[in-house]
Amino acid sequence: MTIEQVKRLLEVARGSRIEVMLLVAVNTGMRRGELSALRWDDIDFENRLIFVRRTVNYVGGYGFVETEPKTRSSRRKIAVSAKLLEALKVHREQQGQIRLRASEKWHEQGLVFCNRHGKFLFPEVVLKQFHALLARAELPEMRFHDLRHTMATLLLESDVHPKKVQERLGHSFIAITIDTYSHVLPSMHQDVARKLDDLFED
Repeated sequence: MTIEQVKRLLEVARGSRIEVMLLVAVNTGMRRGELSALRWDDIDFENRLIFVRRTVNYVGGYGFVETEPKTRSSRRKIAVSAKLLEALKVHREQQGQIRLRASEKWHEQGLVFCNRHGKFLFPEVVLKQFHALLARAELPEMRFHDLRHTMATLLLESDVHPKKVQERLGHSFIAITIDTYSHVLPSMHQDVARKLDDLFED
């Protein structure tokens, strides 16, 4: 998505159950499984960091399976803005109200993004809400994973060094980042050429 499309999606998502999940997704590039496994103690509000320590997947006939990320690079810390942390604080307060209403039905797992009883969100529930918001925003159909690609593309287009983007995404090697987002690089090369022209200008 373009930045204009991202803004439109977030505007439409305001007040929805996955509003803050979308905010975190487009700001961090975290995978859906990483977001679903995120706990409040993974967020360092003082130092503005989110730690990616686990992921969760739903296996049909078995249930939710929570594991550590597959690679060392996937277990990472992500710097986040004060604005995003404020949104998370409001989300935590709202979750506290939901917990009170749920009373004895609440199952405390410390999850940042959970259902009305504190349990893991079913992937199909998240995707259904996501696709409904895309339709309301009159945006093209896409995967939730495309929010991750959107963040990376926007950062590269804003001249953020590919190494920093690699670390944020949790790619094992910078070559993966460059290969995946090679479509962004031609415009970056043109920018380099223009800067060289400026340097050698009389």
